[in-house]
Parts: sequence; structure tokens; C-alpha cells
Amino acid sequence: MTRKIALFSKELTDKTLAGLYRLVDALHSRGAEVYLNVMGTGGDRFMNDSRVHLFGSAADLPDDMYLVISVGGDGTFLETAMKVIDLNIPVAGINTGRLGFLANIPDDNIGKAMEMLCSGGYEVISRSMLELITPEGIFGEKSSLALNEVTVQKSDQSMITITVSVNGIYLNTYRADGLIISTSTGSTAYNLSVGGPILSPSDESFIIAPMSPHNLTVRPIIITGNSTILMETGGRSNGCMITCDSRAVHLPFGEKIEVRQAPMKLKTVTPEGNDFFSTLRNKLMWGADLRN
Repeated sequence: MTRKIALFSKELTDKTLAGLYRLVDALHSRGAEVYLNVMGTGGDRFMNDSRVHLFGSAADLPDDMYLVISVGGDGTFLETAMKVIDLNIPVAGINTGRLGFLANIPDDNIGKAMEMLCSGGYEVISRSMLELITPEGIFGEKSSLALNEVTVQKSDQSMITITVSVNGIYLNTYRADGLIISTSTGSTAYNLSVGGPILSPSDESFIIAPMSPHNLTVRPIIITGNSTILMETGGRSNGCMITCDSRAVHLPFGEKIEVRQAPMKLKTVTPEGNDFFSTLRNKLMWGADLRN
């Protein structure tokens, strides 16, 4: 059976372009039918490549797609995920960027990885997502879903106050530069940089982590994934900034911000042997001490 595989890429740097060429070669040699979307300029480089079908949006893809592959960094992976989330197609990530926790297949391992993916030698992880319920339609036509995190941040130099309740029970009023509501997937992203804990990707819990809190006793907290988080903001400036992964918008103080688990999950795939703990050790250089 012919495998139909969709590729998404973004900025065609020299490294990403080289990775795309190797990926197309690897998939074509294994009999796969390759579809390509370049989210930006540079897609015309493949206009005359008979091995690929160029397409404009996920709605143009056939119903029997086998796999989606993001080619780039974690930012490209996040954009790809939002484009295909409604299709329920597993997503893999080739890393031609920098750190790469989501895009966790090294670009120098494309041949071996594609052999495993095309033959079914992979693990599927269903990842929980967040949904910004209110304010409704805050991002216009863009999605209010987040694979990594929802944040509430200050919009200028003044810190803000964020009053938080979980399932209707008052938690705390944070005085800080902002607050991160993170999924387990996002635990290795923004949350990690503010000292939050790392969760395994299949964990459905969420993390509430403050950014530069005024009170140093305030620490990150893990809550169950079926929780509803309600936030109200205040401060001396004109408002705050709300983000869902890479989408951002300014919001006046006083609006109620409600976040909860999204009704759908994102299926991600990784080749056998490329597990989360190996990725942690490699990316964070755990065990780099020669005594280990």
C-alpha cells in the first residue's frame, strides 16, 4: 500500500532546504506519495519536482493520509500541529532548527527514521492541549488552542496582578511579570525557562508557573488536567498580553480569562528508540559529566 505523507516547512534556510531534499529522497525511494506545503516563500523550488504534490492547506489533502511531518524547529512543529489538528493525523518532526523537543528527529538521521516510520516502527503519543475559552474569539479566525502553553504577561515595564482560581476555588493572587499555564508538552518550553517541572508528554496534568514573581515563596504548581482555570488581571498599565503558543494579543485589565483542557488531543509519532528520556538527556546534556 502506498503511504501518503504530507510535509510542512516554513523558512527555507539552507539547512532546512537540504533536509527537505533528503527527506523527499528518502520517502520517494520507499514508495511514498509525498505532499508538500511551504508556509512562506521558497516553495517554488519544488514546482518542477515530479516527486512531490504541492498543496495550499490541510483541506486539500486526501482523506487517507498516513502521516504528517514537520521540517524545521519546534515553532514550525507548533504551526503544523494547528493546521492539521482537525484531521487526526499523527505528526512527526524533523529538526533542522536548534534545540528541538517536538521536532525530535535529527536531520542527519532522516534515512533510518523514514525507514522506521514507513514500516510502522514508531510510538504514538497522544498529547493534551489547552483551550482559551474566554475571552471568546480573542485571536479572530486563528485558533485558541495551545499545544505548549497559554500565558498572561505584562505589556510594559510594570508587573501585573493575576488572581487565579482552580475549579472555582481561589488559588492565589500573583504579582509578577506574568503567568504560564503549561501542558506536559510545554513543560520543556517556556515553563522550563522559569524553573517549572518537566512532565512526561503523555501526562495530562497542567503546570501553573509564575514569571519573576514579586514574592519569592511563590512556586510552580501542578494541577489535574480536568481542571478549569479562571484568571483576572490588574495593574498600573493599560492592560496585559495573552498568548497561545505563538499567537499573541493585548487585552485590557478586568477581562475574565478561562483556560481548560481542549476536547481533542494531538497524536505525535517518534521512531522506536527515540524516547522522551533519551531526548531529555541529549538536549539538556544530562550525564555530560564524565564521572557518570
